[in-house]
Amino acid sequence: MMNATDGRVAVYLDFDNIVMSWYDRVHGRNSYHRDRARIAEDPTEPEIAERLAAATVDVGAILDFSASYGTLVLTRAYADWSSPVNAIYRRQLVGRAVDLVQLFPAAAYAKNGADIRLAVDAVEDMFRLPDLTHVAIVAGDSDYVPLAQRCRRLGRLVVGVGVAGSTAKSLAAACDEFEPYDTLPGVPALEQKRRDEPKRAARAKKAPEPEQESEAPPVLEEELTGLTFGETPPEDLHAVASSLLERALRVGQDKGDDQGWLYASAVKQHIRRMDPSFSEKALGYRSFNDFVRSRENIADVEEAGHERLVRLKQ
Repeated sequence: MMNATDGRVAVYLDFDNIVMSWYDRVHGRNSYHRDRARIAEDPTEPEIAERLAAATVDVGAILDFSASYGTLVLTRAYADWSSPVNAIYRRQLVGRAVDLVQLFPAAAYAKNGADIRLAVDAVEDMFRLPDLTHVAIVAGDSDYVPLAQRCRRLGRLVVGVGVAGSTAKSLAAACDEFEPYDTLPGVPALEQKRRDEPKRAARAKKAPEPEQESEAPPVLEEELTGLTFGETPPEDLHAVASSLLERALRVGQDKGDDQGWLYASAVKQHIRRMDPSFSEKALGYRSFNDFVRSRENIADVEEAGHERLVRLKQ
């Protein structure tokens, strides 16, 4: 069963690394390198905007997975936030209380600036916050192997998250646990993304060119920006709550018993970690159990003495 005991988790995201790696995963090897100049020149150009939207990184999926190990004590993302590609994510990241660490454009003397800054901060945090139990490193670079090894020597459990095919095997081996970003609950299957991309391109071609140029920025920002529970229009609260429940159950599956049963209290705790503004009473339910029972298309519920057990619908 999912343990309700709190861990204390620090999450560090090498944001440029994960964005570039996922772009290459979606569009093919070295795609970001080939498109880099066009992306830097104008990320709202229709074709580039479509490719960026298709390769959107779901930051919420990463944070929600990390929250399954305990309370997120701190979350930091490292990138050049003046870059339009990264700036698009700022609202999504700030909405999840992620600390944005500014790294100025790399020059010859600043190579691997993200790696060094992230590693220094992580080691400092472990000494400054001795109650940290888990360190989540979201990256794929082998330069993080010494950091993972040091964290383990200092008694922390290291969880790695990286894009399949772009993560160094040595980094995965240096972690206590490693999860490919592709398999995180809530991340669409890559095959579905590739099927959807021609449809997006077709829709983009139908619109008149001047209108495309004026409309592209807000559309791109909308697609790359996540909504938190509290920011969602009231009529959509139930849909968002259902999504939170499904994601929490998917994350907890491997931590449940052989049949996937989880304690309802632990599931609610994880949902509150994912979105502290969640409230079943705001949705009109007297208890969390009533909320779960109303989602019979998502969850099975079983009573075991005084405990309520729940699992993803089989």
